Amino acid sequence: MKTRIKNILQEKPVGQLVSLGGWVRTKRDTGSFSFVEINDGSCLANLQIIADEKLGNYVSDIKQVSTGSSVMVEGTLQVSPAKGQDVEVHASCFRVIGKADPETYPLQKKRHSFEFLRELSHLRPRTNALGAVSRVRSRLSYAVHQFFQDRGFAQIHTPIMTTSDCEGAGEMFQVTTGQEKTKAEHFFGRPAGLTVSGQLQAEVYALALGDVYTFGPTFRAENSNTSRHLSEFWMVEPEMAFCDLQGNMELGTEIIKYLLQDALTHCPEDMQLFDKFIEKGLLQKLENIVQKDFVHIAYTEAVERLQNAPKKFDYPVKWGLDLQSEHERYLSEDVFQCPIIVTDYPASIKPFYMRVNDDRKTVAAMDILVPGIGEIIGGSQREERYDVLEARMIEAGINLADYTWYLDLRRYGSVPHSGFGLGFERLVQLVTGMANIREVIAFPRTPGSAPC
Repeated sequence: MKTRIKNILQEKPVGQLVSLGGWVRTKRDTGSFSFVEINDGSCLANLQIIADEKLGNYVSDIKQVSTGSSVMVEGTLQVSPAKGQDVEVHASCFRVIGKADPETYPLQKKRHSFEFLRELSHLRPRTNALGAVSRVRSRLSYAVHQFFQDRGFAQIHTPIMTTSDCEGAGEMFQVTTGQEKTKAEHFFGRPAGLTVSGQLQAEVYALALGDVYTFGPTFRAENSNTSRHLSEFWMVEPEMAFCDLQGNMELGTEIIKYLLQDALTHCPEDMQLFDKFIEKGLLQKLENIVQKDFVHIAYTEAVERLQNAPKKFDYPVKWGLDLQSEHERYLSEDVFQCPIIVTDYPASIKPFYMRVNDDRKTVAAMDILVPGIGEIIGGSQREERYDVLEARMIEAGINLADYTWYLDLRRYGSVPHSGFGLGFERLVQLVTGMANIREVIAFPRTPGSAPC
């Protein structure tokens, strides 16, 4: 059985026979020896293989192998006399599995721009930076489940195809078989789309199981090409029964700190790469977020601070308008220099399901804003009062007949409950320091672009 390079470098079983596979990063021939560095994706570091002319295929295969080729190697692990590496493998068997044409292979030993690599979505995971992003993203995904499972949350698999528009913004991708002859012939009996959120269905199970979460893909048919938006992205959405806005904010704060600390602890090599080459000072910034308390301000105060700011914004600032990314980043980066939680937004700019406050003008909503990103979590206490929810839905122009099941949750044993959505790609952006969200998802889907 082959051994992963990460395990070899951690355990360093010097003198033992190891078997591994990987892709050639560099090769240097000198006299009767070849020095081949390979990487198998398990870690950032390469492992040097020393192959000599005693191997039967040295001239025919090993001297001809080039960057990008895949190989299988067996050999003895030895202490390396070279600087920058502790061990190396002296090959007793070196097989070339798949050749890569050196004339056409696009990933040579140099730094490539992320824009260029987006055109090679099938090869870019082989680069140092994008491989590191993939490993950190995988670790963060594991940590999300660990966080909730350790706290007794049940995972719910909510529908990817749904007849409910959670946000009410009309930005759903329509689901169709392409065989319908009339608009009345729907596969599910009525119009359906790809989900923009699993929240409404998660509420069903929160009001039965108590604390639940869903973690899956969501979709927005929004014609946006910013560095913060994707057409397909992943959301972490907990929902908690018998929980008010305060409890919601506490959980949001806790999970951000937990996930950042987990990445710092378990991905040190990859995190150092990001700190050195992607965002200088990233590690210290993340440590500060973990250590500092989050500032809590109301939307009204946020607007006042923005209106009095010694800075001109591209978008207007006025009570009743939603905060834009430039506003969110100014508050978290320039004013408070730490994450902030903004609460009590105007009801007119928030969805129908958010609980109306006593002033009848604002809702019990909360957004968590972090430096470098802006909004990373958006959530609220849900409206548990049947009459108030019904009135809000009518005001929003929602067909009550389509949401009888949602109203039933308030008719039969309603309780205060709350939840939020954590944008997983924005979390990965925060952790890795990547400026563009397209770099933190394997196959970015944006208007006009759907590679692979």
